[in-house]
Amino acid sequence: MADPLLFHPHTYDPAHFDPETRRLLRATVDWFEERGKRRLIEDYRSRAWLGDFLEFAAEERLFATFLTPASAAGQEDQRWDTARIAALNEIFGFYGLDYWYAWQVTILGLGPVWQSDNAAARSRAAELLSQGEVFAFGLSEKTHGADIYSTDMLLEPDGDGGFRATGSKYYIGNGNAAGLVSVFGRRTDVEGPDGYVFFAADSRHPSYHLVKNVVDSSKYVSEFRLEDYPVAPEDVLHTGSAAFDAALNTVNVGKFNLCTASIGICEHAMYEAVTHAHGRILYGRPVTAFPHVRRELADAYVRLVGMKLFSDRAVDYFRSAGPEDRRYLLFNPMTKMKVTTEGEKVIDLMWDVIAAKGFEKDNYFSQAAVEIRGLPKLEGTVHVNLALILKFMRNHLLEPVEHPAVPTRLDAADDAFLFRQGPARGLGSVRFHDWRAAYDAYAELPNVARFREQADALCEFVATVAPDEKQSRDLDFLLSVGQLFALVVHGQLILEQARLTDLDESVLDELFSVLVRDFSGHAVELHGKDSATEEQQRWALGAVRRPVVDEARSARVWERVEALAGAYEMKP
Repeated sequence: MADPLLFHPHTYDPAHFDPETRRLLRATVDWFEERGKRRLIEDYRSRAWLGDFLEFAAEERLFATFLTPASAAGQEDQRWDTARIAALNEIFGFYGLDYWYAWQVTILGLGPVWQSDNAAARSRAAELLSQGEVFAFGLSEKTHGADIYSTDMLLEPDGDGGFRATGSKYYIGNGNAAGLVSVFGRRTDVEGPDGYVFFAADSRHPSYHLVKNVVDSSKYVSEFRLEDYPVAPEDVLHTGSAAFDAALNTVNVGKFNLCTASIGICEHAMYEAVTHAHGRILYGRPVTAFPHVRRELADAYVRLVGMKLFSDRAVDYFRSAGPEDRRYLLFNPMTKMKVTTEGEKVIDLMWDVIAAKGFEKDNYFSQAAVEIRGLPKLEGTVHVNLALILKFMRNHLLEPVEHPAVPTRLDAADDAFLFRQGPARGLGSVRFHDWRAAYDAYAELPNVARFREQADALCEFVATVAPDEKQSRDLDFLLSVGQLFALVVHGQLILEQARLTDLDESVLDELFSVLVRDFSGHAVELHGKDSATEEQQRWALGAVRRPVVDEARSARVWERVEALAGAYEMKP
């Protein structure tokens, strides 16, 4: 029997979606399943370009259906629906991150277009999608990375209302094949933010020079260079500060997809790991009979469930966002940082159990162990996202306000606000509902209550011994604080989703026993920071808690883990 909390290809039926979404998701699963494990792994090992996959996607109009907003739609089922996009991310992650990557960077490339008032460019993008083309997002540069203040893509006015663009971009996915590349640059005749420009380029144009794939992978993470590339007025997507905002707002939309891709990777790897461990006999007993193995696999399982709960609930906040409700701006870096680093922990826990098996070339796990590392690093770094998360800490913990309840959002609606987010500033003005309500709803669960003590202690820290001006410049210290705050937010959305889905309380309490340990670990780390004051050190040790142990609860969770043995095996 399939575990209802995990994706299972043989029983997957997304009946909560409309018929066409349901058909396309199922067709995608069937395409991969029919392809088989041997072909999937061989394509990964040989670094084959994804031509046959993109051909399938074009025939099914998969990208066109899922990635054309209603405002540009030519068909009834086309819309930008974060819930079904998240579902497809999970499927792609389950079968291979290379497939997800081609889709993910298409999403990024479309971001500046769908935010643009340029009707001709929007129409062109919709037509290219209908033809099965992929897109690219030309933001990063070799010298400056994603520091868009310092872009060296220069646009010189041509005297006819257009420009000639010269410069290079680096780490640009799909740069080898994109029908449209959204490129960020600056004018040579205008200083400061008013000189920024986002424009549309074509990778097939003779002035577009593909340099190389900078990674050894099926993913084409390109370096390209424009040499005197003609940018016509109809190619300009944004100018001035709107171009800067389009860059950051595109990241808000597109990098959210990292979390559900990491979930898919972990799910496939977990089926393999538990099956192998349970079938291996060591010292006359199955490996899964050893207590430390059971703990590691159970921890991996509940962490994975937590990743899914948080991500599913974050979708609701994205879909319900508007000018007066921008809570998604906290939950977005949380998905990029917290969920993806949880994915690394899940893989590491399982790898400690299966050991050498995790290196074998005929398993999915070996690629999962590699690919899971990239997701926390595809949007800046963990440090970048933690620093962003910290901007919301005081308002979230200490100054809640009333917000209308956000329902589960699986409706077939277009998430139009994501392409009219407005200026990418004012994070300090974002306000949140009271996080305590989610914890109060499960106050009877021992480890939720124990973790709530730690969350309340963090509020005390912020109110009484928060970093002073000097410490506020010590990023090393601040990042430890950020990890503590991230855990509170992580737990909050997990609990909200648990209530909405009536999650098994044994699983939930076992998950919070892990979070209690995590909080204690980060508190001890903060205690040891060079700049921690005596008051902060005392606070840190005072926030350490021991999880509440319940052998019967742990046994019930283990039964769920053990049932994964042999539950799914991809056909050869």
